Amino acid sequence: MKTSKNSLLILNYSRNFHPQKSALNGFLAVLKGCFFMLLSGSLHAQDTTEQKASSAKEQDYYIIVDIPVPDGIELEVGGLAVTPDGSLGVSTRRGEVWVIENPYMVGSRIPQFTKFADGLHEPLGLAYHKGSFYSSQRSELTKLTDNNADGRADGYETVVSWPLSGNYHEYSYGPLFTPEGDMLVTLNLGWIGHGASLAKWRGWMMKVSPDGKMIPIASGMRSPSGFGYNAEGDVFYGENQGDWVGSGRITHVEVGDFVGNPEGLVWSHLDGSPVKLKPEDIPDTGLPMSKVAADIPGFKTPAVWLPHGLLGISTSDILLDKSGGEFGPFSDQLFIGDQGLSKIARVYLEKVNGVYQGVAFPFREGFSSGILRMVWGNDGSMFVGMTSRGWSSTGKAPFGLQRLVWTGKTPFEIKTVKAQPDGFELEFTLPVNESVAKDLESYKMSSFNYKYHHNYGSPVIELEDLVVKGAVVSTDGLTVRLVVDGLKEGYIHEINATGIKSMEGMDLLHAVGYYTLNQIPVGEKVNLADIIETSNNLHRGHQKMNDPPLTKAASANVTAPPTNSQQKRVTVMPSTWSKGPDQSIVMGTKPGLKYDLEIFEVKAGSKVKITFNNNDDMLHNLVVVKPNTAIEVGEEALSMGLEGSQKNYIPNSDKVLFHTNILSPETSESIYFEAPSVPGEYTYVCTFPGHFYVMQGIMKVVE
Repeated sequence: MKTSKNSLLILNYSRNFHPQKSALNGFLAVLKGCFFMLLSGSLHAQDTTEQKASSAKEQDYYIIVDIPVPDGIELEVGGLAVTPDGSLGVSTRRGEVWVIENPYMVGSRIPQFTKFADGLHEPLGLAYHKGSFYSSQRSELTKLTDNNADGRADGYETVVSWPLSGNYHEYSYGPLFTPEGDMLVTLNLGWIGHGASLAKWRGWMMKVSPDGKMIPIASGMRSPSGFGYNAEGDVFYGENQGDWVGSGRITHVEVGDFVGNPEGLVWSHLDGSPVKLKPEDIPDTGLPMSKVAADIPGFKTPAVWLPHGLLGISTSDILLDKSGGEFGPFSDQLFIGDQGLSKIARVYLEKVNGVYQGVAFPFREGFSSGILRMVWGNDGSMFVGMTSRGWSSTGKAPFGLQRLVWTGKTPFEIKTVKAQPDGFELEFTLPVNESVAKDLESYKMSSFNYKYHHNYGSPVIELEDLVVKGAVVSTDGLTVRLVVDGLKEGYIHEINATGIKSMEGMDLLHAVGYYTLNQIPVGEKVNLADIIETSNNLHRGHQKMNDPPLTKAASANVTAPPTNSQQKRVTVMPSTWSKGPDQSIVMGTKPGLKYDLEIFEVKAGSKVKITFNNNDDMLHNLVVVKPNTAIEVGEEALSMGLEGSQKNYIPNSDKVLFHTNILSPETSESIYFEAPSVPGEYTYVCTFPGHFYVMQGIMKVVE
C-alpha cells in the first residue's frame, strides 16, 4: 500500500484548518497534526476486510483537505498547473495568477502565496511549459514568464489573439499542450437568448502553434470548459447542458468533427475549416442525437453521457488518472468535475468497433464550491479549484482550493463495465458474494435518451425497463457477466446493482452507473441453458414511458406533472375570478441564481397571479412551499432520479403548494392560486438540481 506520512498529517490538518483561518491557526493545526501522526501510524494500514458496510462513506476512502487561502485573496479558480518543483499555479477569474509554494502543507510550513501576474481578462485555463505559464484570456492566449527570477512575471507575450463581440458568455479555455508542443484552446459560444457564435471561431476547438498560427480543429461546441487526454492520448472535451445539449457529456474530438451545436457552423465556409457542414444541414427534429447523427457524415456523438441532475449539471474539467495506483484502483480512468453540483464523477472508457463509449459513476461529492479545475499534485493527490460567482453551486463558498487524498483503503465499487454482445460485464474492485451476484433480483436495468433539438436541455425520453436474463460470476468473484434483453445502440443504459455485496458483506459505495452504448460488440453470447439461477420476476425498474408532450411556456422541455398535482399548477385564470386577481406579481431572475424579487406580500386567502419570466441563460422554475421546507423539497426533487426532468423536478409532496413548470431561458409562465389562509412566510424556490440551496425568496402572507 502506497501511503506517505504526509497524508497522515494532512488528514488531521483538514479537521482543524478552514480556508479562511489565520496563519497562526494553521501553524497550530500542523503541530497538532504532527502529534496525531505519531499516535496514528496505523491509520492507513487497515485491511479492507475490516471495513463495515453500514458505515462506508466516500470520506472513508477519499478525504477532502482545505488549502488555506490568505485573507484578501479572492481565489476564484479559473486554471491550475503544477510546476516541476511541485508548486501550484492558480489563475483566477479576477485576472490574477498566483504561485503557491508547499500546497501539500508538508512539515511545519503553511502554503505561501505569491502573486505572479495580474491584469488578465478572466483567464479560464492555465498550463506550465518549459519555464513559462500559458493562459487563455477572453481574447487571447498569453505566455507569462519570469525573466529576472524575482517570482513575478515580467514578460506578458500574446501568442495569438481572436475577436470578441463583447457578449458576456464568450469564455475562452486552455491551453492543453499536445505532445508536439502545440496548444489546444476552446472558445465558448455567446448568449442572446440562446447560444450563438457572434465572433469568429466561437464554438470551436483551435490548435495554436508556438509561433502563434491558429488552425481550426472541430466545431459544434457550446460551453467547452474542460478538455483533456485519455490513457491512449486521444482528446476529449466536456459539454454543459444547454441549447442542442440534452445533458452533460464528454466527446472524443478529432480533426474535422462536428460535435453537436450548429451555431459555430456559421464559420465552416472559411479557409482552413476542416468541417464542411453548414447550419442548415442539421435537422431540428427532437429525435435522439444518435439517430440524427447516423445520417450526417462527420457528426460525432458523445462517448459518455452524464445524466443531468444525477452526475452533475455543469460539466467542467477532465482529468486522467495516471497515478499508477497512487490514487486508488482506478488507473487510466477519467475524473469529470462538475461546477453546479460541486462533485466529481468517474468514467471508464472502452473502444468498440473503433468507437469510444463507456460508463460513468458518482465518485466524490461535498466540495466547498463549484468545481472548475482539477490537476495532479506531485504526490498522487488531486488539487481541486473552485468558483461560484455567477455560476452558483451546491458548495456554498464563493471559491475554494482543496486537495483530494486517497486514504489507502480500497472501496467496494464497480470498477469497469464492458459491453458484450448480449449485455454487460461488470468488474468489481473486491470479490463479490457469489450467491447474491447470481440472484437476478440484485440488478435493475433501464435505457433512456435525450432529445436533440434547439431547446435548452431535454427531459429524459424513451425510458424503458430492460430484462436481466442471467448473471454469470467468475471464479475469482471479480466479474459478473449480465445477459440483458433490449439493448439499444445510441442509448444510455442505467445499471443498478444495489443488491450486490462483497464477500465480506460490504455494500457497493456507488451502486448505479450509466453506460453509453454507441456500439454493440460482436462475439460469443452466453448460453442461458448453462445458467442455473433464474428469476421469475425479470421485469423491474421503470415502466416504458413515451416521449412526454411539450408545454408551450417551457419551450417544450418537460411534461405536465401527475394528475394529483395539477391543481398546484393552474395556468389559466379560473372562471370564478370574475374581477380578476386581487394581486398580480411579475418576477424574473438575476445573475447568481437569484429571483429579482426577494420578498412580496399578499393577503391571506386572496387571489394571486404570478408571472415568472425566466430571463436567465439556464433552466428555472418557481415553487411555493410551506414555511421552512425549501431545502427539504429541493432534496426530494434531486432524489427523483431519471424521472425528475419529466416531472419538472416537482416532488409528490404536500409541502409543495403551487408551482410553474421548468422554464427554458427567455420563456415565461403565469400561475393562479388562492393564497394560504394561515399567515406566515412561505418560501418560493427553484427546485432544479443544485439551485434550491440558494435560489429562494419569501411570499409573506398577512391578515
